[in-house]
Amino acid sequence: MASESPQPYRVLARKYRPQSFAELIGQDAMVQTLGNAIKRDRLAHAFLLTGVRGVGKTSTARLIAKALNCIGPDGQGGPTIEPCGICDPCVAIAEGRHIDVVEMDAASHTGVDDVREIIEAVRYAAVSARYKVYIIDEVHMLSKNAFNALLKTLEEPPAHVKFLFATTEVNKVPVTVLSRCQRFDLRRISADQLAAHFEAVAGAEGIEVEPAALALIARAAEGSARDGLSILDQAFAHGAGGVTADQVRAMLGLSDRGAVRRLLGLLLAGEARAALAAVKDQYELGVEPSALIRGLLESVHGITRAKVGGVEDPAQSVEEREAYADWASALSYATIHRLWQLLLKGLSEVHGAPLPLEAAEMALLRVIHASELPDPGALAERLANGENIAVAPQSKPPVEGEQAPLLRAPADFAALVELVAANGKPHLAQQLHDYCGLVRYQPPDLAIRPSKPLAGEFARDLAALLKQATGTVWTVGVVDSPAEPSLLEQEQMEKERLRQSVLETPIVRAALDAFPDAELAGFTLEDQRSA
Repeated sequence: MASESPQPYRVLARKYRPQSFAELIGQDAMVQTLGNAIKRDRLAHAFLLTGVRGVGKTSTARLIAKALNCIGPDGQGGPTIEPCGICDPCVAIAEGRHIDVVEMDAASHTGVDDVREIIEAVRYAAVSARYKVYIIDEVHMLSKNAFNALLKTLEEPPAHVKFLFATTEVNKVPVTVLSRCQRFDLRRISADQLAAHFEAVAGAEGIEVEPAALALIARAAEGSARDGLSILDQAFAHGAGGVTADQVRAMLGLSDRGAVRRLLGLLLAGEARAALAAVKDQYELGVEPSALIRGLLESVHGITRAKVGGVEDPAQSVEEREAYADWASALSYATIHRLWQLLLKGLSEVHGAPLPLEAAEMALLRVIHASELPDPGALAERLANGENIAVAPQSKPPVEGEQAPLLRAPADFAALVELVAANGKPHLAQQLHDYCGLVRYQPPDLAIRPSKPLAGEFARDLAALLKQATGTVWTVGVVDSPAEPSLLEQEQMEKERLRQSVLETPIVRAALDAFPDAELAGFTLEDQRSA
């Protein structure tokens, strides 16, 4: 007797595809809405399921088809949010062989002829099911003519027909189609829910996985159950009887967290040579430069959460939490935010650079250079106290007997305008005076909001003049934010206030009462005081 051939291996993403709404994780609101609609017999004729890849759009469409056509174990049941899974329609739909449940991939059937086949077929009743169901995956791939051909049937389909559309790019679906469908936005699945799901899958497969490894896989999945199960499948193959966090990091090319923390410490200490050596070591171990900077970003985020008292991340070790707590107590919010922005800019540069490693090194050197710069807030406070702040160039150390340029910041915005005029730029000063409202004045940081368009080089020219006049680099921002009235408007408002005060004086009021047609032609402050 010949032995039975072994069953072919099924990947986890297919093996553990949800077979009931109870197994569909992270979509409780949608399940509740569908359940109420089925109970109250208020089912729409067309559903549109949208969301990122791997959150369960196609699985949900098949579950809806089962829910609509389930007849129960005794063959007498009706539509239900809890299909039995054992009746003939449920089994046939689950196996993809039900004659009345038609699945079409719009990516490979984009033309009007493909839609015309559906339009012709909907006129005929279902062969054996309660409803004839059409599941069209990636519906946004249909051509414009195909959408137009489907509109009339979609708006008034026969009572025995239901349409289920799935798409990852709902913005590409015509509004005329959206308005004819009941839309469900499937949410990204949270990392905690994914980790719990992967733990259950690992238990069912009889493979031990460290909780930290599950957390790493859930984070790498980015809200997609299918992506996470694919990574978990790969981790099972990578490990030998079990899966550890170190194995997952190596498999995904993630930087070792301890190495990232050491690198961050070198950056904060200004150790440029040691930091570059650490980057080279990680690169030789196979860590991509972008992954290294992402690791630094995660560390800065972890420090921020530690500073505000956020919920502990299960993927973090005890040593990592202690290091974050120490940095959180030592670093100010301004420093942390500056680190985040510099690293974020560096990551975008690495992604687009022809030489990623060199781009990463330059980005990290910029972080070290920025850590040596004085804090603008502290500078402003010292200036307000009347101190002279010496700013030495970073490119060379100060030499004895050599005086660094002094930051001679104007006391306020009005003084700054006077400084611009005194340095041979009266037209620039007039524009600042007449058309610019002050948003922020924290030398050497200036932000203004113009009331009329300014020349494209206005901010550049102003920053260059201020650098020459004060001896330091200024940041001039032209922003669209709430601002004070311009200096000209303030002067006009003050003049009007004085005018109203003159009109309210007894002698002027008496004169206007005696001569109603009279007007106040002008006045001086001396006139007001004498009055």
